This record gives sequence, C-alpha cells and structure tokens, in this order.
Amino acid sequence: MKVGFGWKLHGDGRSPRPGAVVRPDERLSWGRTVGLGAQHVVAMFGATFVAPVLMGLDPNLAVMVSGVATVFFLLVTQGRIPSYLGSSLSFVGVAAVIRTQGGDAATLTGALLVVGAVLAACGAVVQGFGAKVIHAVLPPVVTGAVVMLIGFNLAPVAAGTYWPQDQWTALLVMTFTALALVVLRGFWSRIAIFLGLVFGYAVSWLFDRLFGKIDSPVGGGAPTEHWRLDLSGVGKADWIGLPSLHAPSFSASAVLVALPVVVALIAENAGHVKAVSEMTGDPLDDRMGTAIMADGAATVLSTAVGGPATTTYAENIGVMAATRVYSTAAYWCAAAFAILFGLCPKFGAVVAAIPGGVLGGITVVLYGMIGLLGAQIWIHNRVDLTNPLHLVPVAAGVIVGIGNVTLKFTDNFELGGIALGTLITLLGYHGLRALAPTHLKHPATDGPLLDEGTSSYDDDRG
Repeated sequence: MKVGFGWKLHGDGRSPRPGAVVRPDERLSWGRTVGLGAQHVVAMFGATFVAPVLMGLDPNLAVMVSGVATVFFLLVTQGRIPSYLGSSLSFVGVAAVIRTQGGDAATLTGALLVVGAVLAACGAVVQGFGAKVIHAVLPPVVTGAVVMLIGFNLAPVAAGTYWPQDQWTALLVMTFTALALVVLRGFWSRIAIFLGLVFGYAVSWLFDRLFGKIDSPVGGGAPTEHWRLDLSGVGKADWIGLPSLHAPSFSASAVLVALPVVVALIAENAGHVKAVSEMTGDPLDDRMGTAIMADGAATVLSTAVGGPATTTYAENIGVMAATRVYSTAAYWCAAAFAILFGLCPKFGAVVAAIPGGVLGGITVVLYGMIGLLGAQIWIHNRVDLTNPLHLVPVAAGVIVGIGNVTLKFTDNFELGGIALGTLITLLGYHGLRALAPTHLKHPATDGPLLDEGTSSYDDDRG
C-alpha cells in the first residue's frame, strides 16, 4: 500500500523552479524541509492551543495529538493531500453550552468523539457517492448559515467571560491583532493571533508593574483581586513529561449540542481539498471522502485520550501558497515538532497563564471572523438571499442559533442554540424546497465550499 514516502528532490532542492510548485510527492533539501515544517508549526500554533484553552482542555495534549492526527491523516490519504490537523475552533461554543449544562471535560470530549465518528461515516458516504452528495444535502446556503451561527453564538462568551477580566488590555490586544491581520503581510499575517497573544502577555506584565493587581471577575465569577499575569505555575512545571490524559464520558444532551458542527467540518474539509487541488493542479475530488473520513477518525483518536476535535487548517494552506511548497515531507516534520512540544509541561504552563483580558481581545476578533466565514461562503458561491427559499430558513436558523433560543420537549430534554438553529436551517431549507414553486428552485451552485478561515486574499484562518 502506498503511504506517501519516497519524496523526489525538486530541482536543485533550494527553491521551486520558476512558475512551478513543489508537489506533495516532492521535497526540497532536508534542511529546508525541516525549516518549512517549523514554519507550519508556528502558523498553526495560535489557534491550536487557543482552542483547548477556550474549551477548558489541556493545550499540551492538544498540540501533541495534533501532531499524531496529522501523521494519521497523511497515512490515510497516502500522501496526496498536504494538510495539518489542528484543534477545531468550531466547538468552542459547544463547549460553553455543555459546561453550562453541568458537563465537564470528559463529557465534552465524549460528545466530540461521537461527532468524529459521524464525520468519518459521512466521509464514507461521500467516498461512495461522490463529492456531489455534499452539495445536494448541504448546499452553500445551509453551510454558510451554520458556520455563521456557530461563530456568532460565541459572542456572549467573549463579552461576559473574558472581556470583563481586564477591559483595557482586551481593547489593546483587539486593536493590535486587527492591525497585525490587516497591515502585516504573508507569513506574519498568518500568525497574527499568536503575535496578539505575545503582545497581550507583554501588556499584562507591564500593567502589573505599573498599576499593581486588578480587581475584576475571573471566568465570569465574582470580582477578586489578582495579578493579570500569574506565572507561578511555569516555574513549578517540568521540562519533560506526558500531558494529562482522560477518558471521555457520554451524554445524549451533550452529543445533540455538538452534532450540528458536523456540517461545518464537512465544509472545512471539502474546502481544503478543493483549495489544494486548485493550487497544485492535481484533481482530488476522488479523495474528498477519504480526507473527511481521515479527519473524523483523527478526531476520534484525539478525543479518546482527552484531546479536542481536529480539522484541516487554512493557516497552513496560506504557508503553502506563499512558499509554493506542497510537500507532505514538511508536514511530517511539523508533526514531529508538535509532538515534541506536547511533551513539555512547561510550555503548557505558559499557555495556561494567558491572562483573561488577553483572551478577551483575541476572542472578539476570532469569534467574529468565524461567524463571518458563513457570509464568505455565501458570497463565494453566489447565494441569492433575495430568494425567499434561501432567506427564510437562514433568517430563522441564524437568530435561533445566535440568540440561544430553546425548544423544550420534556423536563429532561430540550434543544437550543447551535443545535436547534442548525436543524431549523437544514430541515427548513429542504422542506421549503420540496414545496416551493419552480421559479424559486435555482440550480445548486457547484462552487467550492470554503475551508474554515479561508479568505479571498490569503487563505488565513486567523
């Protein structure tokens, strides 16, 4: 069985030939390949460790399993689809809902494991029936709405949990991150979230020295006096050690909250495969189902030991687009670096010390960007929102999802927020389409679904 090893040296091994790209089965010199692998790690770093922090999971474990998941993905796709599998931000809102219902980290990872299994099953269906099944069941109008409500559903978390911890630091970090995303170019723009975190660390340390402790709520609780940046745990942490593992537990209500995110994950994977296909000139529609299955199975592997769900990362598409190097050898190197980082508890302690105000500034930008990706999907696929068939189910579903509207069935079972909004959008669209007059039933768009974080100018997630 071919697994994607045995890369051919591209040209002189120093840089891509003029007008050419380094294909997945090629590589530059090993020194340059290792350097590119390190660059991929830096590109994915911000979102990969911010996601578990926001969900209450171990960032060390998340980084380590992202490396393992990437290796698994490369093996399953036989080296044809260069991709890094990092922590999915699509589940941050899900985590917040599950915790408000009394769930813990094990309940969350159990729900994500089920989502991973369902995603793998969807991948098998796509592989069996072809990529067209995605557009039939999940047309862009539906996918865009679901991605939008997932992102905007997070607004209360940013506004109520993180921002109040240190509003002035949050404002400065928000401003710096926005400037970094817009003003910086290429690689530096792709790590803007990481740069924002570093800036926030520095501002928090400086404010502690200038103004002393701050009296503010921590994690949405009562106001208490505390240092903005508390690094006491860093000195106590070991340099080498395994991250904390835990088994998942399963709750039907938590699973129902998490399942709608499958829609977003399918869109992310489909968009990633199409983006790589377009940039390398290698037709990959026949591997789309395999890629979705691989991501789903990788999520199962990650969540089985207490890690977050995984997804293909658009930041790394940006790195490939900038360097014109699509070699999977660089991703093997990136995975090795990530596994080594995950085995350093001191790194995890540094991540765990991120001040709440810093996360406030980051999440205001990040959550909004996730939500607006839904609008980007509509624009990219020319979705006509003047058509009532599109407008009505989207309008209802998005408001239900963002407003956390709930529908109570029994004393022990209710649907709300993301889950209910997704169901209303999906079932509403297909139900209305079955009854709509012919002139409203426009042909489905064959345009590509966008990867999470893909942008029209640089394919960044942020």
